[in-house]
Amino acid sequence: MDFDQFLGQVQNRARLASSGEALRTARAVLTTLGERLPEGEATDLAGPLPMEIDRFLTEEPESHAQRFGFDEFVARVVERERMSEDDRADAAYHAQLVVDVVSDVAPPGEMEDVRASLPEEYDRLFELAEADEDAG
Repeated sequence: MDFDQFLGQVQNRARLASSGEALRTARAVLTTLGERLPEGEATDLAGPLPMEIDRFLTEEPESHAQRFGFDEFVARVVERERMSEDDRADAAYHAQLVVDVVSDVAPPGEMEDVRASLPEEYDRLFELAEADEDAG
């Protein structure tokens, strides 16, 4: 999947008005995920992604492996997407959508490694990807 296809998937699934919004959404989610994952895991997950997208996971190596819960994850996505606090449910859904698109690109074992590196409360992040997997 190339950059335009990746953004198109995010834009379509999230029903966003523009590719610019899709890019902001992808960046918000992947930057936050990169902060939460150990550096090696973030780098591994970034590998199969388009080069314009993969950097969001890895561009700040000193910020990897931060310990914060799923609620803080969503709060960071809200802030990065420039949403209001009332949009927390939308931000959580956007996070699920982006992870679902990433799971379409990443090898299955890589997504399992990512999930294993996160606490159980992050299981919600993988709900759409799992539903697609079960349907397929």
